Amino acid sequence: MRDGGAAGVSWILLVICFMLAVPASIPREETAASAPAQIQAEPEMPVVALTFDDGPRAETTGRLLDELALREVPATFFLLGHRIPGNEDLVRRMGAEGHQIGVHTYDHVEVTGLSRADFDLQVGKTRSLLLDILGEGEFWLRPPYGITDAAARQWAGSPVVLWSVDPEDWKDHDVGRIVAGVVEHVQDGDIILLHDIYSSSVDAAVQIVDALQSRGYCFVTVEELLAWNGVTPQPGQVYRSGRG
Repeated sequence: MRDGGAAGVSWILLVICFMLAVPASIPREETAASAPAQIQAEPEMPVVALTFDDGPRAETTGRLLDELALREVPATFFLLGHRIPGNEDLVRRMGAEGHQIGVHTYDHVEVTGLSRADFDLQVGKTRSLLLDILGEGEFWLRPPYGITDAAARQWAGSPVVLWSVDPEDWKDHDVGRIVAGVVEHVQDGDIILLHDIYSSSVDAAVQIVDALQSRGYCFVTVEELLAWNGVTPQPGQVYRSGRG
C-alpha cells in the first residue's frame, strides 16, 4: 500500500498517465522537460481501476502479470487464502510490481451471518498469510459475491471494495462478450471486476486495457483511484467506484 496524501498521489498518477499517452516518437528528454506545462493544458484523463478476484492461479495469474507489466498497468488483486500456499512468488511479484493486494476470504464464502471467530478465520487468516509474505500492508476486503452486512463491515478492519462494471466473465468465457461488456459501459472512476483464474479473462483483460488506453484511459489501483477522486477511504465503508 502506498503512503502519501491524495494530492501527492493524484499528481504522480497524472504524470504517469500523461507519460503513457505521449507518442513514442517524442524524445524522452523533450517529454520530461515539457511534461508539466503540457499536463496543465491537457483535459483530465478518465481513470479506472482494473480488479481481479479468486486468484492467485499459477497458470493464469502469471501470464496476466506479464501482460500488465508490458503495458505498465497496475491492478488490484483480491486473493483467496487457500490459493496462496504454493503461489507465494506470485504474491511477491504483485507487490514488487506495484499492484494493490486485498482479501477475498480464505474459502470464498459469504461473510454475512458469520460469527466473529469464523469471520476472523476467513479474513484475518488470509491477511496473516499476506503479512507473512509481504511484511506489511492493509489488504482491503472484497466480500465474495459483493454481499456484506453490518457486522462484516464493522469487523472488516479496512475499506470494503465492490465494483461498478461487471461483465460476468465467469459465465461463458466468451472473450468478445466480456470485452464489450466493459468497453461499451465503462466510465471515468469505475472499478472493473474480472477473475484471474480463467484464461479467457486474461485474454479479455489484455484487450480491455489496449482498447481503453487507446481511448485515453489511465489505469490505477483502487487505492489510487479513490485518492485521485479526493476520497479518503474509511474502514467498514463500502466503495463501488472511485466516486465513493
